Amino acid sequence: MTTTPRASWRNTTHDWAGTVDLGHLEHIRRNPAVYAPGGTRHLVLEAVAYAADEAASGNGGHCRLTLHPDGSVAVADDGRGTDTRLDEHGRPVKKPVMATKDLRFFDHPAAPPLPDAHARRGMSVVAALSTWLVHTNRRRNGSWTQRYELGVPATGLRPVPDDGTTGTTVHFLPARVLREAGGPTTDDLARLTAAWPHLCVQIDDRRT
Repeated sequence: MTTTPRASWRNTTHDWAGTVDLGHLEHIRRNPAVYAPGGTRHLVLEAVAYAADEAASGNGGHCRLTLHPDGSVAVADDGRGTDTRLDEHGRPVKKPVMATKDLRFFDHPAAPPLPDAHARRGMSVVAALSTWLVHTNRRRNGSWTQRYELGVPATGLRPVPDDGTTGTTVHFLPARVLREAGGPTTDDLARLTAAWPHLCVQIDDRRT
């Protein structure tokens, strides 16, 4: 892992200086119709978009969507995993993709549309509008998991055994207001995710 002063790390997709932006998360939670138009389906597409990014850059190319009976969704990919570094004190620091804004998309008037034709905003939308979210990350330099509640970290990075793979799994339970609007159909998700030509998506619907 990188072991350089955190202040020297260059920001690309997120600001490494902070781990959580409470005001940003609260703004999203107060405006679910704006940031999750179409409900759970949009959150799924926000998560799959990162797997598609990895696939388009030649890292991985497979994604598995699991729709659970409790209304939660797991999105797993075989990319490189979320960037994790060691600061100058030897402490692991994960790129704050869940609890801070994506600098490329969130406030950008020309943010690209997702396949549902609504603007891409970033993973903080998924985290903020989920009752809970568990992010499991596997990289060549280590693996860990972390839980969030309404976008706020509820645990630190907890090591998990390496299994020889890389990639991320994001398992989240959308907020009640989104679940009550109904879940996406497998046909709908298959049609929408087909818009990413570099990504092979498998859907496992375990709902009754």
